Amino acid sequence: MRYSSLVAAITAFTSICEAIPTPSTYALHEKRTGLPRRWVRGERVESSAILPIRIGLMQTNLDDGEAHLMDVSHPDSPNFGKHWTEEQVHEMFAPSADAVQEVRDWLVESGIKEDSIVHSDNKGWFALDIPAWQAEELFQTAYHEHIHTSSGHVKVGSDEYYIPEHIRVHIDYISPGVKLSPVMKKRKVEKRWGNHHEHGPFKKVPPKSPSPWFPPAGAGQLPAELQDCGRNITPACLRALYNIPSAPTQVDSVNALGIYESGDIYSQQDLNSFFAQYAPNVPQGTHPVLDSIDGGEAPVAPGSEFNTGESDIDFDIAFSLIYPQTVILYQVDDNIEAFEDGGFNTFLDALDGSYCNYTAYGITGNTPGVDPEYPDPANGGYKGPFQCGTYKPIRVISVSYGVSEIDAPLNYTKRQCNEILKLGLQGHTFVWASGDYGVASFPGDDSESGCLGPDQTVYNPSFPTCPYVLNVGATRLYANQTVRDPESALQANLGPGAELFASAGGFANYFPVPDYQKTAVANYFKYHDPGLPYYTADATASNIGANGGIYNRAGRGFPDVSANGANFRAYNNQTNYHFYGTSLAAPIWGSILTLVNEARTAIGKGPVGFVNPTLYANTWIFNDIKNGSNPGCGSKGFAAVDGWDPVTGLGTPQYPKLLALYLGLS
Repeated sequence: MRYSSLVAAITAFTSICEAIPTPSTYALHEKRTGLPRRWVRGERVESSAILPIRIGLMQTNLDDGEAHLMDVSHPDSPNFGKHWTEEQVHEMFAPSADAVQEVRDWLVESGIKEDSIVHSDNKGWFALDIPAWQAEELFQTAYHEHIHTSSGHVKVGSDEYYIPEHIRVHIDYISPGVKLSPVMKKRKVEKRWGNHHEHGPFKKVPPKSPSPWFPPAGAGQLPAELQDCGRNITPACLRALYNIPSAPTQVDSVNALGIYESGDIYSQQDLNSFFAQYAPNVPQGTHPVLDSIDGGEAPVAPGSEFNTGESDIDFDIAFSLIYPQTVILYQVDDNIEAFEDGGFNTFLDALDGSYCNYTAYGITGNTPGVDPEYPDPANGGYKGPFQCGTYKPIRVISVSYGVSEIDAPLNYTKRQCNEILKLGLQGHTFVWASGDYGVASFPGDDSESGCLGPDQTVYNPSFPTCPYVLNVGATRLYANQTVRDPESALQANLGPGAELFASAGGFANYFPVPDYQKTAVANYFKYHDPGLPYYTADATASNIGANGGIYNRAGRGFPDVSANGANFRAYNNQTNYHFYGTSLAAPIWGSILTLVNEARTAIGKGPVGFVNPTLYANTWIFNDIKNGSNPGCGSKGFAAVDGWDPVTGLGTPQYPKLLALYLGLS
């Protein structure tokens, strides 16, 4: 799994604000509890520096959003599969007209010129560019520079801010605020100009086979291509493990599989080498359809610095399982911004124009000076305009990129999750890799170990913990096993920096247990209590690690499901490697759901959409994983047990049962 961070540059503008609100009417809206690791507070922001202020408006009916999603996603609902249109979604959740007017009135009364206030097309936020001194007075705060101790990058933020009590109910967030801004470049007020962390998948050169090699018991009764799956996973092994049939030779035009990439680019030569050796059913030269987003490019030469393996394995797996179905590559951001921007905002913009410049709890998408600036002024940058609503979202999208949950504030993450809910209402399925370091994030994220707390003993959930994605963990076979043996949770010592490489899982700090998961989580604690000290996260997630606890007992459990993520043979830079990680498992599930959608389309039915409620209500379709664990942070982590567990979720798929289930639903 690959990890990302958000950065950007700052714009400049002239003063448009004069009056100062009355402080006595103000109330605290957000307060920071601490700075991210390696960031230190610096000097006060220059008073003349222009800040791109974004005011996120409280959307309406969000409390009903999950109920609406369940109504079209739960197998027992009479409205199952009756997904909403984009227009219906926007109308349901738009801020009320009264709320919009009250916030606008406050800004105008505070001295902001009415014609300088931009209201987004999707009605979700206001934008205004004002000098720092006026922003400080408007929000009764102090903006400081924050410097990264390693890179020297500068971000802007405040420890807390205030807004008038009478409009607090209408405002979600102010940006910049307690969330540090993207990286800022200082510019003069009188002038105007209109990192992905490299982790996962893990790869190793396979060890030389012992001579002679003795296959495991029972392997002799299997076809030759399946006799060594305990040491070398291939597409044939995956098909055998999960009973995946060959893809239909006649494909439709609506069920292409979408795969997100950013900062890593596939090599056609690597794909060709993989097809030739492991997937001969896929013709040489087969490649994804490039949907380039803001300068994304593909492919590259095998030896390119941008070809590290993530993209290669995604397409190896997808094509080997669903060919001749189309695979869409969402290659996000140019090769400069891909390492400076998190990428998800520009991705959403390209899928739906209403997301352009959309702000999500402190991070604003595609706003000049905050997100990537296109045309990119950097040497070699993308010179075209922002792409807004350029592509129609694919039904199933697989993503193997992320960060730790705590890397973004609670409100930011919740708002982003609500957007995923809205896409689910429209019938889209997001399949997301859970992460690769057990109960921790990757080493160096938030601490040297990737764990939380002063002693680095508190578990650190991996993004995304949003309950509206299908979160995918990983499993493995061992060398003495065959495809007829039960898998175990992925755990392996892969050397320095990856001694505890394991399927990420645990419990969210930001999200409670969703209704569809409550029975599964309750049974886990009833019958398999891990016996670890815990805490119950409060509504603001400000008490993480309270009373010596190391995980949140009341959080959304993850992963939801799992698939094989170890010893996958694939080429990168024309070298045949073993690959490991949940980056393998996510496209396996994405491919399987694409095959199910194809079968439903063939009989006149719609896409599966948000699958979690159906999967949790039908656990008979899974291979239950009962061996292995995901240790970390100085303790044993969680164990794979009967039923759902926070290591492998519900288990791995039995494709024929999964298909039969969905063909029987409306």
